[in-house]
Amino acid sequence: MILLRKPWIWSWAAAALTFALTIALTSGRGGSELAYAALSFGAFAAIVGLGQMLVITLGPGNVDLSIPATMTLSATLALKVMASEPGTAFLGLVIALAVGFGAGLANFALIFLLRLPPIIATLAASLIYQSLAIWSNRGLRIKPPEPLADFATGRFLGLPNVAWVGLTLAVAVWIILERSVWGRWLLATGQNMRAARLAGVPVERVRATTYVTVATFAGLAGYLLASFSGGAALNMGAEYLLMSIAVVVIGGSSIAGGDSNVPGVWGAALFMFLVVSMLNSYGAGAGVRNVLTGTIVIAIVIAASTRRLRP
Repeated sequence: MILLRKPWIWSWAAAALTFALTIALTSGRGGSELAYAALSFGAFAAIVGLGQMLVITLGPGNVDLSIPATMTLSATLALKVMASEPGTAFLGLVIALAVGFGAGLANFALIFLLRLPPIIATLAASLIYQSLAIWSNRGLRIKPPEPLADFATGRFLGLPNVAWVGLTLAVAVWIILERSVWGRWLLATGQNMRAARLAGVPVERVRATTYVTVATFAGLAGYLLASFSGGAALNMGAEYLLMSIAVVVIGGSSIAGGDSNVPGVWGAALFMFLVVSMLNSYGAGAGVRNVLTGTIVIAIVIAASTRRLRP
């Protein structure tokens, strides 16, 4: 079957299987609530995963490790500006996106101007962003304006509003990758950067746009997550460091670059949440969940590498 040849189908199949197992553990109770929760919390992983997917598509060595700190800083500054006042939701959104945009520019400046490897540049930048968040937060937990909180926790046509945001972004990213010149440039850069440059692709412009995009997505995710959870916490983005990479790898995108898989990111985001839910039903701690996530990622990377080496 043609469908079985699509890399993204396996993340959705894994999500469906995990959902069925979790429901079986609860004797069939709470299926609709679990699906709603998976869409709600999976949306945040999907949003940051879409951005991370674009960066990983650039080729080996490209990854953004500043996503958690960017989320925290964007959310902290946005909520501080809004100060829980009604009618400030749009202003807070602009602040969050602007912070993400600025973080992306700073990340690429470190990579391009100082010739730092992306892993080192984004990791070092994350320490600065996290320190700024700590300095601006000063131990306060400012609540989002009530209308914004209602939107973040609300639903439309039975689906969580945050899921609608994540789905809209996914469609937009898919269209850009499949139908735009920039999308072709990105894929060409990831497949062979030197050949792309010789073919006239503005490689550095593509790289800059990509790093700005992932940071902007992180800013949006932080804004929505803080609004959803009732305020910004200094550790709010911590779990999305490994998660943003895991959903890309599990979703079927190539870690070697030059290939992306938008539907797979959403399937993997749902799968990861359902795995956590199933482990929680057994009383497993955060350490067990992190070990399992890392094991899954390593297994998929090994499987993908083995498949590429086959004649």
